[in-house]
This record gives sequence, C-alpha cells and structure tokens, in this order.
Amino acid sequence: MRSVPPTALRAVAIGGGTGLSTLLRGLKRYVAVSGATSGCADGPCLLADLAAIVTVTDDGGSSGRLREDFNMLPPGDVRNCLVALSEDEHLLSRLFQYRFGQGELQGHSLGNLFLAALDDLCGDFAQAVQHSSQILATRGRIYPATTDNVSLAALMDDGSHVHGETSITASKQRIHELYLEPAEAHPVPETLEAIRQADLISVGPGSLYTSLVTNLLVRGIPEAIATAKATRIYVCNLMTQANESLGLTASQHIQKIMDHAGGHRLFDYALINTAPMSAASLAQYAREGQAPIVADLDAVRELGVEPVTGSFVYEGAVLRHDYDRVAETMLQLAVKGRPYDRA
Repeated sequence: MRSVPPTALRAVAIGGGTGLSTLLRGLKRYVAVSGATSGCADGPCLLADLAAIVTVTDDGGSSGRLREDFNMLPPGDVRNCLVALSEDEHLLSRLFQYRFGQGELQGHSLGNLFLAALDDLCGDFAQAVQHSSQILATRGRIYPATTDNVSLAALMDDGSHVHGETSITASKQRIHELYLEPAEAHPVPETLEAIRQADLISVGPGSLYTSLVTNLLVRGIPEAIATAKATRIYVCNLMTQANESLGLTASQHIQKIMDHAGGHRLFDYALINTAPMSAASLAQYAREGQAPIVADLDAVRELGVEPVTGSFVYEGAVLRHDYDRVAETMLQLAVKGRPYDRA
C-alpha cells in the first residue's frame, strides 16, 4: 500500500492541449493508488486525489470529424489526459496516439475512436470519460469542463466575429474577447465539488484563450475558483503564441484571464520561467514571431499575485515545461500555504 500522509492534498488541474497533459505527468507521481505495493516515486504520496478539468471546444482534426459525425464532444484533449494519467503510459501512448494512415479512418487516432464508442454506449460523454479512467487505471479523475455542446467564438481587434476554434486560431487578427456559443454552458457538477474540496488548484500551462480561458467561460467555474480555500497557481507559458498571445507579458496573460473570468481574482501565485533558453530554440520560435514571455514581476504583484520564478523549461525538439520541477514547486507552495486540516 502506498504511504499516504494524513495531510495529503487534493489537487485540481485546469486546462487543455499538451500543457495540461504535460503537467499531469508530473503530478501523478505523487498520487496514492489503492492496492499499490510501492511508495510514490518521490517518497510519501502527497496527493490523495487529483482531478483534471479539460476544455472541450476543439473542432479540428479527428476530434472535429467525430464531433460532427456523432454529435459528441471532442475527445482529443481528454485522450491526452487519459494517456498522461495512465499507469502504463508508454504502451497506452503508442496505442491511443496511433493514427490510421489510410481508408475511411485516415487521420483518426485510436484513442479518439475508443472514447467515441464509449460515448455511444453510455449516452453521456462525462460517464464515458469516467469509464475510460477506470478501464485504464488512471491516477486521477478527468472531467470535461462542460457536457453542453458549445463552440468558441471571438470578437477580434478589428471588430469582426470569428466562429469556431480552428477559425479563431487561423485568424490573422488579434483576439479581443472570447465567448461561448451558446453562452450558457453548465459545468459537470463534479467539477465544482472538486474545486470546492481542493487544496491546490492550477490553471495552465496552455494556449491562453483556446486552452485556458475557454474553461473559465463555463458558468460557475471562475466563481468556484475565486471562493476556493485552495492555494491557486497560474503556470505561465514559456513563449508567446501566434494568434493568441504575441507580445503579451506574464502580467498581461493574468489580466486577460481575469477579464474573462468576470474580474475575479483567481490566483495566489504565478510560476514564471526565468531560465535562459538556447539560441537555437529561440531562433526556431522567432521564425513564427514567438518570443519568451517577459517576466514583469512588479506588474504581476500589482494584480495581487505573487510570482515564483525559476528554471521551469525543458528543451527538446520543442520547448516544454519541466513537469517534475513544476509539480514539485506547486506542491511545496500548497503544503506551505495550506490554511487548515480537513476532517
């Protein structure tokens, strides 16, 4: 049996895309699993529970085709989280990320088809996700931000309106305001309960609008975060992103999130990378107009958020967060800031 301290924490990670699944890989190493015979990878299991709240507005690629063909929510981001939290991630990753190269299934990933089949059997996407978690023995729970059939739309800086996530990310205009269609999207009840009980809540890393803000447009989620007793952490992206955040500093990322969350103060801390990156990596991203996000620490503090700086970058073929270091830092902040013991 894994060693679980009596003060083990409950964590909620909010986001989408590769950013959320990357973070979950770091956090899952601290999760207690019933029936396991060894301790957690880093000693005592600091997490008694881990929940991921995932965006469901993708309308491109395999997810978009399944959404249109079967009137279901897009499974892609959920699939990535299932892989990240699974016990046998290496094998499952190869299986679930496998894409058919020809025929009618060309372009579809096996993981997306798996979720589509379960959705059809269950008649409810949230239940399909929970059954998938049980089948794959994930070290955490995964919830779609909403099960309402919503799409993204954006008011751009030139006054035009763009509909659909794929069209928004392809637009040459800057996003002024993001909104959902229809506007009244309701959360899965379990997400609000997970946020209420959490000791640690994280938002990010991920695309500012299409991975992060989209979750906060779901009715009740920003209010739940704002009133939570948890240590609340924003994990700032490493680089600006074309069509979403070019030129935005760390504080401006936080301000945009707060603006879309009804002005609520959502964060106690912001994890911001201040480590240098190689010239080769910077040149690669510069070709797309992207640059490291400026760590304007005083401006972050003026928003009521305490910046936590350090080396949070891992350099591979692309730049990613060092998920082990990010998870460790987040847990240290949560343990330090925990205001009470749960009954």
